[in-house]
Amino acid sequence: MIAVVGLVVGVVVGLFVQPSVPSAVVPYLPIAVVAALDAVFGGVRAMLDGVFDDKVFVVSFLFNVMVAALIVFLGDQLGVGSQLSTGVVVVLGVRIFSNAAAIRRHVFRA
Repeated sequence: MIAVVGLVVGVVVGLFVQPSVPSAVVPYLPIAVVAALDAVFGGVRAMLDGVFDDKVFVVSFLFNVMVAALIVFLGDQLGVGSQLSTGVVVVLGVRIFSNAAAIRRHVFRA
């Protein structure tokens, strides 16, 4: 629950402060956001399954973001950044939707 509250507070603060993003980080930000969402949905699913561990969540959150950014960085260095970015988004998107389906089954019993 703390992660959800932190996410909401972060979004609200971001809307009011409107921080500027350095141009060097711009290609990695969308991928980092998708990776973070994957970790959040995985944490919510684990909480509903009764197996949530805060250490696992924090490590998963940071590791997902770093690995996704590293993959995109390597893709940029190899000249195939857009293809690897698409691959990362597809893989993380599938994971997000599978976690969302599990959450739906828990919440609505359907």
